[in-house]
Amino acid sequence: MTLDLTHFTPLQSFFGGMLIGAAAWLLILFCGRVAGISGILGGLLSTAASDKRWRVAFLLGLAASPWLYRLFTTLPETRIDAGWPLIILAGLLVGVGTRYGAGCTSGHGVCGLSRLSPRSLVATLAFTAVAFLTVWLLGSGR
Repeated sequence: MTLDLTHFTPLQSFFGGMLIGAAAWLLILFCGRVAGISGILGGLLSTAASDKRWRVAFLLGLAASPWLYRLFTTLPETRIDAGWPLIILAGLLVGVGTRYGAGCTSGHGVCGLSRLSPRSLVATLAFTAVAFLTVWLLGSGR
């Protein structure tokens, strides 16, 4: 295994994590809600009209972030080595997994762990273990 030090960005990662934590904290403070993206999106499709404003604002802010970032620097190059069928399958699997796991990595990993939730700890460990296993299985074929 090698460490690619040209893409090692601890300072940017630290500040990115601080921004994610601040956003989660502000959402709990002002809306009393956990910043789980799958729950926010799912709730947008099934909740009352009064509950939709903050959900739409949160998702628009999430989508607008790369455009705001572009004002200050260039976006990193993105390369996806998969075709549309595999991307669609992966998206469906993520959707089923977040439904089955009662939340996503942001809800469990960021908000749940900060609230010391045992269920979120188990979910986050499962997410991480499956991610490691997937990278190991797909990476061993190279």
